[in-house]
Amino acid sequence: MPASIQAPVEMVETVAALRLPPKADHYLQNLMDRNNEGHLTPHEREELEALVELSETMAFVRAQALSLLRRFP
Repeated sequence: MPASIQAPVEMVETVAALRLPPKADHYLQNLMDRNNEGHLTPHEREELEALVELSETMAFVRAQALSLLRRFP
């Protein structure tokens, strides 16, 4: 049975607004472009994988917060 936790609406709204910082997002886009071209070093590939995982996790958490707020992206 899922637990119920109360949280201030402002906190849930803050979570719903989470995004990668602009520099990190730009770097992620750059890594993805270079990956498509086959120009990543092994270290850059690890960074890409970590940033993609972080981005996906943030998207999942944002979706849950938006659902709680009954909003859609």
